[in-house]
Amino acid sequence: MTAETGRTHQARRRAWTIGALAAMIVGMGVAISLIGGSNTRAAGDTPTPPPAANAQGRTWDAVVHTSVGEIDLSLDGASAPQAVASFIHLAEEGFFDGTECHRLLPDSLLQCGDPSGRGTGGPGYQFGPIENAPADDLYPAGAVAMARVSGDGESMGSQFFLVFDDVVLPSDDAGGYSVMGEATSGLELLHDIGEAGTVDGSMDGRPLTRVIIESVEVK
Repeated sequence: MTAETGRTHQARRRAWTIGALAAMIVGMGVAISLIGGSNTRAAGDTPTPPPAANAQGRTWDAVVHTSVGEIDLSLDGASAPQAVASFIHLAEEGFFDGTECHRLLPDSLLQCGDPSGRGTGGPGYQFGPIENAPADDLYPAGAVAMARVSGDGESMGSQFFLVFDDVVLPSDDAGGYSVMGEATSGLELLHDIGEAGTVDGSMDGRPLTRVIIESVEVK
């Protein structure tokens, strides 16, 4: 990536920053929450999510190139058309390039997709409703799902989580979490990140192993 391209991506990501991330522990599971904030763009310049039809109702392959290795994804455009259309759009725009995976639950999942790297970022738009959430609240190893505001099914943006061990994430008043696909390879990398734990040794925090998304390639 050239210096000019890098500056362009950084400027775009700064413009798209919108919220703050918070976790809510519920019973035996974890609610993945993205707490929304104000949009910093001028009136009339607010970006909108791409139409769900852009997912074309088919399966898409994607490769997440990270600083620790590659993670292959299979994205289900039929079951989660909004989430997949948004993910593809952001990937092709280079939105995820250079972003850091900011949150780890060492026994189950890694959360990524925040342009600020601090849990405070998004694409400048939100979408919903929830798609393809498991009826039993069990998210199996390999699931790729969207983070959102607690209690708000219309609040998905760019943050997503990669599940590497089965985990129960209890539904809230809005429901569960949109599952847009699965990781078909790279789970061993995620397990290693989980085993290394968090920076502060907690069960919910920044991963000790720094994970940078270098690029996302959609096929």
